[in-house]
Amino acid sequence: MSTGTQEKLHKIGTLNEKALHAALKGWYAQPNDQIEVSVNGFFVDIVQDDILVEIQVRNFSAVKRKLIELTLHHPVRLVYPIVLERWIVKVAKNGQNQLSRRKSPKKGSPECIFEELVSFPKLFLNPNFSMDVLFIHEEEVRQYDGTRGWRQRGWITQERRLLRVVDRRLFETPSDFARFIPCVLDEPFTTSDLAIAIGKPNWLAQKMAYCLREMDTIAPVGKHGNAILYRRITI
Repeated sequence: MSTGTQEKLHKIGTLNEKALHAALKGWYAQPNDQIEVSVNGFFVDIVQDDILVEIQVRNFSAVKRKLIELTLHHPVRLVYPIVLERWIVKVAKNGQNQLSRRKSPKKGSPECIFEELVSFPKLFLNPNFSMDVLFIHEEEVRQYDGTRGWRQRGWITQERRLLRVVDRRLFETPSDFARFIPCVLDEPFTTSDLAIAIGKPNWLAQKMAYCLREMDTIAPVGKHGNAILYRRITI
């Protein structure tokens, strides 16, 4: 590939890149890595040794087809951030002057990965696929727009900024996710039992159970009323 073609591909790949995505790519990439490479018709954020690295800050469904096709022939690693601490920054209409900065009461946890993982849990049955979860602190910059953003009283999120990466956790096999089920949870169990055991809402426990079932780490064994009963599968 010519230098001119490489530069053109790089420009196309980064044209709509957001601040958080760019910062995570810069944090993750090593000196000898290739950045913004075209592989089998898809732009890949980083090629690290023989692994294709794709960074996704939200909406796994948007990269589902891409990941499925790339993992047919290449090792692929998805990098995803979970926000442990977020600061909300409000700026004036000019987008420059800071009006306020406060810490959000909302905090992420490792279990949050299941909110997105429901898009393709079976992909972890493919040995070519892995996920590196980064636990981060970030700033969310909001600007007032009276015509949009009614859910946030007119404040529109303009960008997300990386403050720091505080930890990371690599998931390579379904057994890595089986560890989310507390050892103290008796079998068989329902999603309500799981929710209580992990201290999370039932809707999140339901997503977790769906993913673990698709990964063949738990299996349904009956019902208790309308609730499905599950047991662990030894891997």
